[in-house]
Amino acid sequence: MSEFQDSLNHLKQQHESLLSGKNEPIGHYGLLQRYKNPVLTADHTPITWRYDLNQNTNPFLMERIMMNGVFNAGAIKWNGKYIVVARVEGADRKSFFAIAESPNGVDNFRFWERPVTMPETEEPDTNIYDMRLTAHEDGWIYGVFCSERKDPNAPAGDLSSAVAAAAIARTKDFETWERLPDLKSKSQQRNVVLHPEFVNGKYAFYTRPQDGFIDAGSGGGIGWGLVDDIEHAEVKEEAIIDHRYYHTIKELKNGEGPHPIKTSKGWLHLAHGVRGCAAGLRYVLYMYMTDLEDPTKLIASPGGYFMAPEGEERVGDVSNVLFSNGWIADEDGTVFIYYASSDTRLHVAVSTVDRLVDYCLNTPVDGLRSATSVETINILVDNNRILD
Repeated sequence: MSEFQDSLNHLKQQHESLLSGKNEPIGHYGLLQRYKNPVLTADHTPITWRYDLNQNTNPFLMERIMMNGVFNAGAIKWNGKYIVVARVEGADRKSFFAIAESPNGVDNFRFWERPVTMPETEEPDTNIYDMRLTAHEDGWIYGVFCSERKDPNAPAGDLSSAVAAAAIARTKDFETWERLPDLKSKSQQRNVVLHPEFVNGKYAFYTRPQDGFIDAGSGGGIGWGLVDDIEHAEVKEEAIIDHRYYHTIKELKNGEGPHPIKTSKGWLHLAHGVRGCAAGLRYVLYMYMTDLEDPTKLIASPGGYFMAPEGEERVGDVSNVLFSNGWIADEDGTVFIYYASSDTRLHVAVSTVDRLVDYCLNTPVDGLRSATSVETINILVDNNRILD
């Protein structure tokens, strides 16, 4: 056997060992259960995407197309499998979508043979990423994602200014995607999510209005807007349903994660909040709930973060970041939360609808001052003293 074939066999064995490894839960299962290993990394991507396996054209078996990270995945239960549509970023800084599936939701994720071929609009995207999946009651599965293009009004020589838009595509089999026109609104939009049900006969979107590509500016938080025609989607009026506040986990920006889960107590939301610190921007996850009949009405807002980067999660391409745009609520109430760490890798945490609802309804709100934080702790201390 040739040296090339030996190296190829070893490469395939290592890859298969990675894909088939069992993921073990770690830590105490109170609110949620983290798992030891990421469910997807750059190394999980198929060998055939990265290597030319022809000895004549790649005698040293080098990676020809390198991958930088796999993260920020939409998620859905489909045909009995746990499906994620992950953001895969190549070494060239371009992101694309790729589908991986697992039999149990926590390990053995395998990518489909090819990445998603996403149609372009008349104005081609430079970069696409962070898809939220919604199985809508109209019968389609929608993917709403960020489309990034160079700012046409940028000064000469400025090669970093960009504009963001909420792109919309739909599918019924995850093989063929129909690209619809980008969502129109009065401001730039990122982190836009389609509500799974019609509201007053209209499509409903969670939005995040912002003044620029990076800064939310005058954008007040997570918004809500109705659309008459999904094939020519335009939000003409937005109402902020979850506001930003000074000196909180979401003072700079906040954005909806995946579409909310419908429960008997209300709509369960997962979102991300951003604040500035000495190390840069810190992204954490938080939760809130809205009314079952009126999804714009906030009914629960637990203070602080729900999840923050821990240990190795803090280190990566963009450090100190947790981000989630995908979760799956199983028939038995188990919730699989797919979250990315530091724009590098994808993890899973497991909870239940009951635990998450209890967390939202019974966790104190943020009083927005140090004094109220102490008051809240003292109330808990007093209540616990009664039990002594």
